[in-house]
Amino acid sequence: MELYQEAIEKHRQLGGKLETVSKMSVETSADLSLAYTPGVAGVCEAIHKDPKLASELTLKKNTVAVLTDGSAVLGLGNIGPEAALPVMEGKAILFKKYAGIDAFPICLNTQDTDEIIKTARLLAPTFAGINLEDISAPRCFEIEDALQDLGIPVFHDDQHGTAIVVLAALLNAAKISGKNISDLEVVINGAGAAGVSIVNLLQNMNVEGEAPLGVKNIIVCDTKGIINQSRNDINNNPAKQILAQKTNKDQKSGSLRDALLGSDVFIGVSVGNLLTEAMIQSMNAEPIIFALANPIPEIMPELAKAAGASVVATGRSDFANQVNNVLAFPGIFRGALDAKAPIVSHSMKIAAARAIAGCVSDLSADLIIPNALDTSVGQRVGEEVARAFEKEKVPVL
Repeated sequence: MELYQEAIEKHRQLGGKLETVSKMSVETSADLSLAYTPGVAGVCEAIHKDPKLASELTLKKNTVAVLTDGSAVLGLGNIGPEAALPVMEGKAILFKKYAGIDAFPICLNTQDTDEIIKTARLLAPTFAGINLEDISAPRCFEIEDALQDLGIPVFHDDQHGTAIVVLAALLNAAKISGKNISDLEVVINGAGAAGVSIVNLLQNMNVEGEAPLGVKNIIVCDTKGIINQSRNDINNNPAKQILAQKTNKDQKSGSLRDALLGSDVFIGVSVGNLLTEAMIQSMNAEPIIFALANPIPEIMPELAKAAGASVVATGRSDFANQVNNVLAFPGIFRGALDAKAPIVSHSMKIAAARAIAGCVSDLSADLIIPNALDTSVGQRVGEEVARAFEKEKVPVL
């Protein structure tokens, strides 16, 4: 593709997308004494006496690690750490652009879960947070869960970033379609990292202290069809076993076509060209279609609309309603860092989704979420995420 070649030439010209820039001038002996020896010894001694000062006196205050093993990169799959580096560089510049956060890519030459956990722990003293990126399921769940005691937020964006923006979009799409969130019958195609996190958020949309709120029912499909408790092929997959227990209240079986019959919402986080117009026509009136596979959606927007969809979203920037993680992760880390939060809690994720949804003042079928280039979203999300953490009164480690 012409765009691919253009991107290669741009990266070759620049030698990557990141560089190190000093915040301190080093032009005189006095400058050198403050930036390095002997003055820096005083800074080291102060941190030695009180390690928390590292978050005030060093880059740890505002720096996030973007950590991957290259096992699930974009739609490219397991391409390894070197090939993942351009994506991690891109993530780092988005952190800076949308939240003023310094981020650094770390691509690990291992896909061993225990080694990744150990490495993250060893790296933690340098960073204010860790953004896990492009790590395949189910290891991504295990790695994130194991690192929640680090004392800094550890957040797997492929899970929660996608889910948060999906929830934001659904909150507004339901208004356009005249549907109540609590009445929605939802079908999710894709049982990987994003699919699991979407289930968790859609079933629990309330924040701390609120009455429980969630959609009426969710059915999840994978490549073998509807996930239910009678499927013997998921016995060795704990994540899918949990999905079978917490979704599909009527324990339906069959294919995606069977799942969609009489549903209100389709959310695709899988592969392209698998949703047909006939499937959409079998759904309830005013169906909501989120065809998020990239680069080819599960169905093209014009076909979905022709089949009766009231609202359509995709993962692409050349169509209306792009579900893009950049609306979520910069602001989430901004809020977590500002509040000195040791984790990104459920309430903080819900607050982020509501903030994103609230950034759209003039709702329409083609405008249910902010434009991905809107740099004001990160600030608003950060403020609401920090506020949600403060309400929870979680101890800062």
